Amino acid sequence: MEEKIRVGIVSYLNTRPLIYGLERLSIKDKIALIEEHPALLADKLKNGEIDLGLVPVAVIPKLPQSYINGNYCIGSVGDVASVALFSEAPVEHIRKIYLDYQSRSSVQLLQWLIKHHWKTDPEYITANDESYIKEIKGDTAALIIGDRALKQRQHSKYIYDLAGEWKAATGLPFVFAAWVSTRELPGGFIKEFDEANGYGLQHIDEIAAEHDNGIYDLKKYFSHNLSYELDEEKRKGLELFLNSIMQ
Repeated sequence: MEEKIRVGIVSYLNTRPLIYGLERLSIKDKIALIEEHPALLADKLKNGEIDLGLVPVAVIPKLPQSYINGNYCIGSVGDVASVALFSEAPVEHIRKIYLDYQSRSSVQLLQWLIKHHWKTDPEYITANDESYIKEIKGDTAALIIGDRALKQRQHSKYIYDLAGEWKAATGLPFVFAAWVSTRELPGGFIKEFDEANGYGLQHIDEIAAEHDNGIYDLKKYFSHNLSYELDEEKRKGLELFLNSIMQ
């Protein structure tokens, strides 16, 4: 029996439209889905524990060789809602920032924005668990990504959306994660995989209803905040970001 291709997927709501078809169409019989948060998924790709992963783009320069597969990604052309710096003080008064332990690309995006966009010099602290969210007070802020960020929107006075700030600074959309492999995969498989990704985007209403959490409007999230097509403008934004973190 032909060995299944190990596909790493992210355990956040933002991936559900891309995963929808992978779980329902015939390609499901050719793949084994492995679910993790982004930083661990990046490690699994580096260590050869998965063949293809929806990984943070910041891992790409750290791979011996890399291939971006297909025409879909986790991206945004404006505010993404689920990747933000949360604080009780304006950004210019922030002195300390806790960094989400589940993040790679978002951490480097935040540090780029701090240096080049806001031009401040806070202290960074890498969080180890969920307790860091309680440290948001005074001049201490926190980067939070994923579903926890959607929840935190109800509690913080200041919310700096990283994708929106990137767009303001560069004029380009931002790509948080892409389907990356460390070896070239068969063209026929990638074509079928890409079609399965696109299938989910045709069922946004059903996916939003299925995962409704009462915290955020998921139809808005999937169709407005998130933008899944890896088009030319997103590729430009991705190239700019990767060049900036390699300097």
